[in-house]
This record gives sequence, C-alpha cells and structure tokens, in this order.
Amino acid sequence: MTGIPALFTTARSGRFSAPTRSARAAEALHLDEWRRLFEVNLFGHVAVTQALLPFLHSSRGRIVNISSVGGKVAMGTYGAYGGTKFALEAVSDALRRELAPHGVQVVVVEPGAVRSEMGERGAATANDLAGRMNPEHRQRYGGLVEAVVAQSLAHTRNGVAADKAGAIVAGAATTRRPRTRFTIGRDAGLITRLTRVLPDRLLDRVIASGLRRYA
Repeated sequence: MTGIPALFTTARSGRFSAPTRSARAAEALHLDEWRRLFEVNLFGHVAVTQALLPFLHSSRGRIVNISSVGGKVAMGTYGAYGGTKFALEAVSDALRRELAPHGVQVVVVEPGAVRSEMGERGAATANDLAGRMNPEHRQRYGGLVEAVVAQSLAHTRNGVAADKAGAIVAGAATTRRPRTRFTIGRDAGLITRLTRVLPDRLLDRVIASGLRRYA
C-alpha cells in the first residue's frame, strides 16, 4: 500500500465552523445546530482520519489536527464551538497514545487570531443569528454576543498574518521531532498558559474584564 507522509485535518463549513459564526448562548442555539457543528468540527476529522490511517501506517506518517485556542478555554457564547474543539483535543491525545507504538505521530495546532476574510464573514453571520434570537434570549444574551463578536473581530484584524500561520502549520508537519502542540499567535500562547495557572474563577474575571471595552 502506498503511504502518505502527513494528514492535515481542519473544519470548513459555510455557516458554523468558525467560532464567531456559532456565537450563541447555549440556551439560544438550537440542538440541530449543535449537532451540525459537531458533525463538521469533530466527526468530520474522525471520518477522514479513519479513512486514511491505513496509508499513514504504511508510511509511518503524521496527523496534524487543526484545533483552536477555543479547545483550551471556552468563552461565553462559544459553548458549542468550544465543545467540538475540546473534544478534538481529547481525540488527538488518545490517537497520539494509540498510534505512537506504531510509528504514527499526532500533532495539534491551536491557532488564536489569524487575519483572514473568514473572521469578517463570521462576524456578519453571528450578528445575523443574534438578531434572530427570541426577545427573551436577546434580552439575556444580546449584549454578550455583541461584545464577544466585536472582541473577536478586533483580535482578528490584529492577528497573525495567514502566511505566518501557514508556516507554523507546515513546521508542525515537517519538524523531525515535533512538539505535541503548537500555538499560533501571542494570544493563543498567553491563553493556554493562563488556563494552566489560574483558578477558574480568576480566569472568569480576566475574560469578563477583557470584554468590557467591547460592551
């Protein structure tokens, strides 16, 4: 069997794969939309990996799963998106431990803010979805959704250039002895460190403080 040197898995959906596109409070996001997001952001990765693993075994290749900083900390309104990314992190850990004895490596890439058109389109979609919330949900969560989307858009506009992000992904695939995880952007590196050292309540306050300027 002909092998392949590396498999990259990432999610791409016209409506819900990007975090801002699914920025809805858990109470306000229809269960069908939760399921759709998990199909794209989690089960799609698993399906492709299962299909191509025989070729990776043949070449003793490498899987590079594109996750997100959202797989380390879940902002309010990102429950569904964060749930898929936390799950992908867990699947990647399990795969790494299952496949290491067979010579197949598993690496996770956790991007933060990356400058791209997807961020602008995601914000427009999120605002459109927020406008469809019923009056009760809009009263409870409308301000939060608007602040989260505004913050995300500001970070995206000041984020890492797409070509630099691509170089990090390429390095994750080609480095001879890769780390198990690579972050992209200072925001991603900072957030992942904070999740390791701060108690949950203090992290909640840090996140809430960061949102205030966008409220």
